[in-house]
This record gives sequence, C-alpha cells and structure tokens, in this order.
Amino acid sequence: MKKVLVTGGVGFIGSNLIQSLISKGYEVYSIDDYSSGSLKNELAEVKYIKMNILNISDLDETFDICFHLAARTLVQESFKRVDDYFSSNVTGTLNIAKWASKNNIKLIYAGSASKHNNPRSSPYALTKFLGEEICKLYKLNFKLDLQIARFYNVYGPLERVDQINGNVIGIWRSRIQSGLPLQIVGDGEQTRDFIHVSDIVDGLIKIAESNAEINDAWELGSGNQYSINKLFSYFNNRFPDLQREMIDDQPGNFRSSILINNEVSKKLNWNPKDRLEDYINNLI
Repeated sequence: MKKVLVTGGVGFIGSNLIQSLISKGYEVYSIDDYSSGSLKNELAEVKYIKMNILNISDLDETFDICFHLAARTLVQESFKRVDDYFSSNVTGTLNIAKWASKNNIKLIYAGSASKHNNPRSSPYALTKFLGEEICKLYKLNFKLDLQIARFYNVYGPLERVDQINGNVIGIWRSRIQSGLPLQIVGDGEQTRDFIHVSDIVDGLIKIAESNAEINDAWELGSGNQYSINKLFSYFNNRFPDLQREMIDDQPGNFRSSILINNEVSKKLNWNPKDRLEDYINNLI
C-alpha cells in the first residue's frame, strides 16, 4: 500500500482527491491549516494534521507521493494580500520542494492555467508561476521526482458556495441563496475552460501512477470554452427569472483560458467529459 500526502486535504479539490485515493486503497495523510478548508470534509480513514506548509520540515513521516494542492487561489484577494500569497504559494512551495527532494518523495504540483495568460497580471498568477519554476529548479538540480498538473476552472461537489472564497459557480450559487443578482464582470464574453473535479482527480491519480514524462506540464482542462454569458444562460434555465448585474472589469480578469495541449489524453488515456450544463441543471 502506497503512502500519500495531500496538502490542502480539507479543501475542495483535496477532499475529492482523498475520497478517490481511499477507494483505491492508498494510505492517506492530509496537512492543512484550515484557513479555507472545512472540518466537514474529513474522513475517518485519513490522518489529518493541522499544519502550515511553511513548516513541512517538522512533519515526522515519510511518503511515496505528495500531491501539493495547498495554495491561496483568489485573484482579487491577491491584490490586497500580496505578502500572504508570496508566503503560501512561493515560500510554501519552496519548502515542499526541498522536503520532497530530500526525502525522495514523488511530487505532484498543482499549477494554474493562468500561466498561459500574463503571469504578471495578478499576484495570484505570478505566485503560481513562480511555484512551478521552483519545482522545475529542484527537478533539474536536486533530483526531485516531479510532475506538474495545471488546473483550469474546476467545479463540482464540495466547491465553496461562498461570495468571497468561491469560484464563479460557487459565488453565483451563494448569491442565488441570498436572493441577489448574479454579477458578470465586464461584457461577459470572456471565456473559460470549465472542468469537473472528478476529471481533475482522475487526471491527478493517472499522473501519479504513471512513469510517462512530459516536457512542461500536464494540462488538465476539458477543451471546451464557455463564455460567462453562456454560463449565466445555464443558470437561468435552472433558476428562472434570475437577475444579472454587469460590473466593471477587474484587474487580472483575462479574456480566455485555452487548453494548450492534450498530451495527458494521449499518454495517459485521460478523457474528461463535458458535464457543465448537467451539473448546473442538477443544482438544488
């Protein structure tokens, strides 16, 4: 039985990943500082450790694989908390890379598709880009066993339904519950590649279990582009008579997220499904 660590294990993606790892027979540990994750996501079969990734060297355990998902992820918040984002996403990742390299642990780093736009467009985008570069440095110079998986716009069960900490779908779900109009930034024609969390989890595990190599990173996107206006139409079909509120464009709001390659599909037989409309239609 392989022993696995998931950083950010009580968060949205981490909790879904842990459920799948347990079902496949892995021994799973989680570290999380619980700043955004939830105790409700804990499972009895998992050992949960409350710890900031900055202190990973204090962890007195060894592992076969580490999925490094812990990060600060809110674009607009990152403009207000620049130091916190550099601390978590850059220094925290540096400490994880050092620790994994020293202990011969295979590291799966959760990157961001924001790299394909301007990494300097927000503190969030820049810190995730720098996290990738740190990991690549350790792979090249310190024999780190590394794979990078870039996430696009992830949605699905256990997503944060929250007007501050949610993704766009989680924010809109929260506003519906509060009887508020759905806010659309700019003209709403910006597009996003939305991918279901179950496909992300499947991709992560395939990457971890494979010996296949890729030059840069595994791109975990669906390959389907949806405008924010189209997303609103799906919500309006599910929840008739919704109101929309157009608000000014925001810094860091890029026009599109485009899947760069499908190497993961070719090399690992990973085939994500387009579940967005069905998911929204089944929301309560």
